Amino acid sequence: MSDSGDTPAAEQGSAAPGPVSVSPLLPVSPTEPAALTADQILYEDYHLLAVNKPAPLLTQAPPGVPNLEALAKAYIKAKYAKPGGVYLGVPHRLDRPVSGVVCFARNTKAAQRVHSQFEHHQVRKVYWALVEGEVTPDTGVCEDWLRKVPDEPRAERAKEGDPGAKLAMLEYRVVRRLGDRTLVELLPLTGRMHQLRVQMAWRGHPVLGDEMYGSTRPFGPVAEVPRDRVVALHARSLTITHPFTTHPLTWVAPLPAYWGDVEPA
Repeated sequence: MSDSGDTPAAEQGSAAPGPVSVSPLLPVSPTEPAALTADQILYEDYHLLAVNKPAPLLTQAPPGVPNLEALAKAYIKAKYAKPGGVYLGVPHRLDRPVSGVVCFARNTKAAQRVHSQFEHHQVRKVYWALVEGEVTPDTGVCEDWLRKVPDEPRAERAKEGDPGAKLAMLEYRVVRRLGDRTLVELLPLTGRMHQLRVQMAWRGHPVLGDEMYGSTRPFGPVAEVPRDRVVALHARSLTITHPFTTHPLTWVAPLPAYWGDVEPA
């Protein structure tokens, strides 16, 4: 698939309105996903497409495996009657059980420029997580050394100097206290594997539904197959610099309906 550069004028600047209330996403059955809905399109123009990813859908996958990239390409192809293939650059990803903002680039130059922003930590990613227990104090910074477990899709605690050890840092803020649960806002300062999930778990506050890192409380729709389970982690907002206008862009993704009424009034 190539970047044809023949985007019709009708596509320019069709930014979706900002979210006002929680809206439902696709049913949690990603093995046979439906097309993207209008509510899931957060922004689109000549160069970018921002989407509210449902969980537990992969961001990217080989042909034949349901994934968000394929749905986004199908959306563009149908909306603009593209006769050939559709190009989409994928400058970042979300884990399968995580929902929220994902940005795609619609041409190669935009892809290169947006990827560079992620690579050089020039974007702002804000996550919301519903975690077990009462988080204290109200704000803080977490610093840990972690490393990927060889041949497994998970991370483990490490010490400085251990083979493969990397420093993980995040800032957190309590958004709302909900009895024996806490809604927290997480701002990653590094981009380590599963760092938000493991850093909260190591402090006694695993993300709801995250059995991999010690959660004992189910979350979201019931799913018999482990890969179809979701966790209470949501990429709430993403701020980047537009690759051509250089204006800042911030997209905010509504929470999935199965989170319930957790947002502050």
